[in-house]
Amino acid sequence: MGLDLQVGPQAELPAIPGKRYFTIGEVADLCQVKPHVLRYWEQEFVHLKPVKRRGNRRYYMRQDVLTIRQIRSLLYEQGYTIPGARARLAGEDEHHDSSQFRQLVRQTIRELEEIRTILKRK
Repeated sequence: MGLDLQVGPQAELPAIPGKRYFTIGEVADLCQVKPHVLRYWEQEFVHLKPVKRRGNRRYYMRQDVLTIRQIRSLLYEQGYTIPGARARLAGEDEHHDSSQFRQLVRQTIRELEEIRTILKRK
């Protein structure tokens, strides 16, 4: 079974920059969901626990962005309900790891293609 690297709308999401922390606005743009949806998903999915700093500001890590993309895919692309998506995330760690691996491979390919484009310009 080969890796399908261009699966549906997920392939159209922007590349995740190489930063340690992301604001809720940045994550909303990277995952193409509204900030209020992210706040709601934090209540529904125990996997989402952004770091909260001064003034209750949320800071998400790269792993959080990948988890949000997976939740987005389960809900918007695969048609899961919130309880179904929650069960899928909780009960299928192997699938979760495989899905995140595919996301990381896609991300790495996009980043390498961007680097190649930049190098061709020089």
